[in-house]
Amino acid sequence: MEKESKLVPSVWRSVAIGALCLCAVLCALYFSKPQDTAKEAATETPAAEGTTESASLELVADDEDPLSLWNDDAPLKQELVKYVENVTDESSPDFIPVEDRIATFDVDGTLINETDPNYFDYTLLVHRVLEDPDYIDKASEFEKATANKIVDQNENGTKYEELPVEHGQAVASAFKGMTVDEFYDYVHEFAQSDMPSYTGMKRGEAFYQPMVQVVRYLQANGFDCYMMSGTDRLIMRGLFSSELCPLDIPLDHILGSDESLVGSKQGDADGLDYTFGQDEELVLGGDFMMKTLKENKVYIIQREVAKQPVLSFGNSSGDFAMDNYALSNPNYKSLAFQLCCDDLERENGNEEKAAKMAEQCQENGYVAVSMKNDWTTIYPEGVIYTGADEALADAA
Repeated sequence: MEKESKLVPSVWRSVAIGALCLCAVLCALYFSKPQDTAKEAATETPAAEGTTESASLELVADDEDPLSLWNDDAPLKQELVKYVENVTDESSPDFIPVEDRIATFDVDGTLINETDPNYFDYTLLVHRVLEDPDYIDKASEFEKATANKIVDQNENGTKYEELPVEHGQAVASAFKGMTVDEFYDYVHEFAQSDMPSYTGMKRGEAFYQPMVQVVRYLQANGFDCYMMSGTDRLIMRGLFSSELCPLDIPLDHILGSDESLVGSKQGDADGLDYTFGQDEELVLGGDFMMKTLKENKVYIIQREVAKQPVLSFGNSSGDFAMDNYALSNPNYKSLAFQLCCDDLERENGNEEKAAKMAEQCQENGYVAVSMKNDWTTIYPEGVIYTGADEALADAA
C-alpha cells in the first residue's frame, strides 16, 4: 500500500506536466498563424506602397489571363502560350533550361510608339538643339542641320539616308560632358513631355500595353528579356529607368547604339594612354561609335549576351537579322514575331507598310502581329489618339 501511495502523486505529476506541455503547443499553434499572416502582410504592403504604378500597370494585372489584352484568336497569343508551356515543361523534348531562355525585343515600334512624329531619340535631339534654352546658343551647325533634317522629315516626309548615323553623331556631341546620371535625368524630364498626337499620355508612357504583357509573361516564366534598340543605349536606359516606364528591366539588359564615355579629366587623351582617377566621373565623350541596326544587332547580342536567343520581337526589316539569329538557334525550338502597324484609329498606323510587313512575315517564317485585329487596347485607359495631322497643325 505504501508503494502504491507513492506512485499516485508521481502519476498525477506526470499527467499535469503533459497537460501543460499540450497547452503550450496549442497556444503556439493558435498564435503563430495570425503572426505569420501579419508578417506576410507586412512584407507585401511596402512593395505595394513603393511602386509607382500608373494606369498602364493596372491594365496588365490579370492573374487568370496574362495576355488578357490580346484577342483569343491572335496568332501570337496562341503560339506563344503553347511555346512557353512546352519549353518550360521538364518532361518535354523541347524543354529549355532557365539559363538559356533568352528573348530579344526591338523597342521603337515594338514596345513603344515609334513615330509621333518621329522616334523618341530623334525628337529628343530636336528638343535639345532647337528648343532647350540652355543649349540653343551652344549647338553646333552640324547639330542644327541634323535637327532640321528631322523637322523636315516630320513635316514633309523627306527621306535622308544618312540621317541615322548623323543623328547618332549629333546626339553624342550635343550631350558631351554630361555624366551618365545627368543624361538619364535629362531623358527622364523629356519623357514627361506630352505626346503630340495623343491626349492623356506622356512620351514615357507610350508603351504598347499588350506588349508589356508579353514581356511580363516571359519574365514570369524564367525568360531573360533584352531590349535591343537602334537608339542610343543611354537614351534607352534613361527611358526605361523613368518612373513612367511600366516594365522592370535591368539596365544591363538594355542594349543599343553606342557613344564614347571618358573620364571627366581625360580631355583628348586616348584611353590607352590615360588612367581613370578616383577623383573624377565618367562623362559622355562626344563621339558616336556604332548604330545598332540590322546585322549590328546580332553582333551586339553575341558580344554582350553571349547566348543565341530563342525568341525575337521586332517591327521592321532592321530587325530581320535579329529574328533570323533566333530562328537559326541550333539547340532549341525558337520563334520570331513582327508587329504590323495597321491600326489607324488608335495609333499612327500605315496600311501600306503594314501590308508589306505581313507579306515579309509570310516569306520569312515570322509570326505577324496585327495591332488592329490582335489587340483589345493599345494604351492605358483615358488615352485618346487625336491624329498626326492635327498634331502637326498645332505644332505649326
